[in-house]
This record gives sequence, C-alpha cells and structure tokens, in this order.
Amino acid sequence: MKKPHSLARVLLVRTLPFPASLLLALALSTFTAHLQAQTPAIDARKAKQYFEEAKALSEKDNGALWRVPLWGPLLFVDPETRYTVANQADPEGKLKPLDGVFTGTAPAELGVANTATNWARVHWTMVGWPLPQYKQPRLRLIMHECFHRVQEQIGLNATDAQNGHLDSLGGRIWLQMEWRALERAFWQQGEERKRDVADAVYFRNYRRSLFPAAKANEDALEMNEGMAEYTGFKLSTSSPEEYAVAVAAWLRAAPTRTPSYSRSFAYTSGPAYGGLLDALGKNWRTGLTPKTDLGQLLASAHEVQIPAPDKAEAMRRAERYDGSEVIAIETAKEEKHQTRIAAARKTFVDGPVLVLPVGEEFNYTFDPNAVLALDDKLTLYEGDIQVSDSWGLLKASGALFSRESGKILRVQVPAPTDASKTPLTGKGWTLELQPDWRAVPEGRSGDFAVRQKSSP
Repeated sequence: MKKPHSLARVLLVRTLPFPASLLLALALSTFTAHLQAQTPAIDARKAKQYFEEAKALSEKDNGALWRVPLWGPLLFVDPETRYTVANQADPEGKLKPLDGVFTGTAPAELGVANTATNWARVHWTMVGWPLPQYKQPRLRLIMHECFHRVQEQIGLNATDAQNGHLDSLGGRIWLQMEWRALERAFWQQGEERKRDVADAVYFRNYRRSLFPAAKANEDALEMNEGMAEYTGFKLSTSSPEEYAVAVAAWLRAAPTRTPSYSRSFAYTSGPAYGGLLDALGKNWRTGLTPKTDLGQLLASAHEVQIPAPDKAEAMRRAERYDGSEVIAIETAKEEKHQTRIAAARKTFVDGPVLVLPVGEEFNYTFDPNAVLALDDKLTLYEGDIQVSDSWGLLKASGALFSRESGKILRVQVPAPTDASKTPLTGKGWTLELQPDWRAVPEGRSGDFAVRQKSSP
C-alpha cells in the first residue's frame, strides 16, 4: 500500500473545519507511523536482487581467482533493528522463508559488521545494511566479505595484526610515498613502470627499517584485508583497464579517506600490488601465506633489485613524487595527532577505568577507519564497537584494547558511574553483565574489573 501523498493531505486538511482537520491529521499521522512500524528494515526484493548479482559474479569467476567459489551463505543485517535477510535457511530454523529469501532477527550477542561469522550453525558472509546504492562499490563490498568466508580454505587465515606505527609521523609519510609511486606505476609501461615499482618498494623497505615489527604485521594484514579488497576490486571491474583506473583513483584518495592507517592501510595497498602483479600475467596468487611480502613479490616479478634502505636515498627518490608536499602536510598534522593521543590516554589509561578480561568466548566488531594507536600495545577503537565474552555484552563509542605479542589481553573503558547499577554504564558505554559476573574495585583507586562471582 502506498503512503498518502503529502500534498493531497495538506489540501484536504485545509478544506475542513478546524476540529475535523485536526482529527484527520492525527489519524493520518498515526496510520503513517503504523505503516512505518510494519515496514521491515530491509527490503526483501532489493536484498534478493543483491544476492542474485553477487551469485552471478561469483559464477562468472567460477573459482578461477582463488581456486574456490566465493558464493555461499550470505546475510544482510540492519544494525539498529537486527532484522536479517539471508540467501538460505539455517539448520536451527531461526530464518523463515519470505518472497524468495529468508528473514529473522540476529541475536544481541552477534556483532553486526562486514565480516565472516558463525551463527545458527552456518558460516556466513555478513554485510551490514544498507549497502552502497551503486552496483560496482556494492559488489566490491560483497566480494570482499565473501573472501573472508573462504580465506582459510586457501591458506590465508584471518589475522588482526595491528600496525600502530603507520599512524606515526614517519609511518604516515613513507606509506604515502609508497602509494604515490604505486599510483604512478599504473600509468606507466616498460622501464618507467619498473622504476616506479622499484621506488615504491624502496619506500616500503625504508619505512619498515624504522619500525622493528613492521614487516610481519604489515604483511599479515595485507594478506588478510589487502587480499579481500583486491578480490572486491578484481571481480567488480569488467577489464584490466577499468581496474587500473579504479585502483589508481583509490590510491590517490587514500590520504583523505581515513584519519588512521593502522588498521585500514591494507585496503589500499592490497589492490595496488595485486593489480600490478596481475598486469604481468603471472599466477602470483598460488602459494600465498600470511607471511608473504607483496612488495618483494612485485620487485621479483619485475626483476628489479632494491638497495638497502637509506634516508638520503629515500629522500632523493621522494622528489619524483612531490615528497616535500607529503612531509609538510603530515608534519603539520602531527601536533593534532599527539593531542588526540594525549586525550585518549587521559580518558582510557590515566583516569579510572573498568577492565574487561579476554576469554575463550571473546568477540568484537569495529570500524577499521576509526582506530587510534596509542603505542605498540594500546589501540583505541573510536567508532561504535561491540565486545562480548562470557561476562556479557559491551556496547561503546570507544574502547581501549591492550595487546602483548599481538594477543589481546584485556579491554578497558572509563570507570562506571555507579558499579551497583544494572546495566553498568559509563562515559560512552553500556555493559550488560551475565548474572554470575560483577564489577569489583581492583587496582588503583577508582578502578574496577569485571570478575566472576565465587560459588557459594
């Protein structure tokens, strides 16, 4: 049923006496609100269309890209209502058939994110609703997430390697120099392209020489998110020429697309290296592991030798790509960056905090573009984040993760305003604790920790 046309409603109301017009306006308003309440958060017809588009794209690839089909269980979830539309049923019967799709409600503990996830005894590709309106970015997103569902089958197990050094001044400068050289390479051929490739890998190696753990962490994330984003670009573009144009534009926009590179850089680097490797016509994707170095692969494929990293040589090469511009812009940003870090430390480290332990049921969702590295061990997720474990469910607009040797040990948020209340609340967060858990004073004065109640 169509909603009443707004103009017709106004004209009708004006022709009636005041009391009648008021009653009719209220009735129409109530009716409209009722219709809106009855309208599902996800349009089943549109969801079905998106499923069919993604399935057709996967069938066109026919497993050629990664030796496995990307199409499989796929669900769209509206984060506000948790209304869910899937392309198939589940063994537990949580999803019911409706107009060629299957619908239901995702449980509160299932974090809504663009990812691969297990729910109702199915390993799903999950995508948050709404999806991009335009077809190419929409299919790029879906194929990216479909990669995550199958990546373990091709030996690229998911990893959440942190790269906080890429938000430092040196990290930001030399990552952007690498990207500038890669972009230039897409527009060149022959010896000119080889020179740009050599410069990109030189900038990459020089940056990594500044930070001891950079190589391992960058490689791991590029083999995870980088290859996922490469998959999205590869399958959603119709030709090598379109791919080159799309990725070159992606590279150029990268410095302004996100304020943080620590968790998002691989979304840019992966498609860039993947496209330049594809241009050589070699099957470089066979035998990839989480330790594969894309820069080394590209340099070897072009048969270029990369000298040992040296600052003077890096600066000399940077002149070809307006390196002084990058240095000036990023140096000017550094003061604001340090101010953000100081403010985050004051709230999430130095002030009173609530500490949440990490157990076997630990799970979390986050925005990779809203990440602030305080140092090599402390990472602040600034956007909306959901964390769950055996102790319950945390929903926050910011949470600090503490790591040791890449492993998450604990999560902390500002201390609760009242530790006796249910649910627990604090600045920017709400925590629903399980009945056998509670917040108790622990550590410094004003600090709390979540602990399981002792058995009677």
